[in-house]
Amino acid sequence: MKKTSVAVAAALALAGAVAGCPTPTPYQPNLPGQQASGGFSEMRIEPDRWRVSFAGNTLTERSTVEGYLLFRAAELTLQNGYEWFTIEDRHTERGARTYVEPDPLYRPWYGPAYGYWRPSWRYMGYGYGWRSWDPFWGDPFWGDRVDVRTVEKFEATAEIIMRHGAKPAADPRAFDAKAVVENLRPRIQYPAPRK
Repeated sequence: MKKTSVAVAAALALAGAVAGCPTPTPYQPNLPGQQASGGFSEMRIEPDRWRVSFAGNTLTERSTVEGYLLFRAAELTLQNGYEWFTIEDRHTERGARTYVEPDPLYRPWYGPAYGYWRPSWRYMGYGYGWRSWDPFWGDPFWGDRVDVRTVEKFEATAEIIMRHGAKPAADPRAFDAKAVVENLRPRIQYPAPRK
């Protein structure tokens, strides 16, 4: 009986950990207090001109952010009674932060009493002359003692103009809103329902 209860407890703990894991930004409005940050937002500039944005969190790829922006532009076009739209201006911003964190179990020989002071030595590299070494920035000697991560976030914005009638075939900036929605819908991830 004890083995069964331990296995059940372990399975429940694992399920709880997986359920609490952060996820990429789903296709949702960008509102505060959501489980996953980010989402779409729009602003009407003129009756047929809108600025549409999609902001992803650190787990959302650039291609997903740009695809969700295009999907929202098409969805908004149809909701306003238009058939197609043109993208007049578009850009994607990339925000990146780099974190350098020493291994929490690594304690250099000089100890924590010296605050921000830390040694910096030089060594002779193979055929490259003298090189410097710093234990917090990694190098061949203690390269495994430092974790360096770069975290990226993307936000795509476009200004669109909505139109009636048939889409001009020769304009590469023109999109049939219904076709965009039909083609992209299978790739759209909506937020999981809250319990």
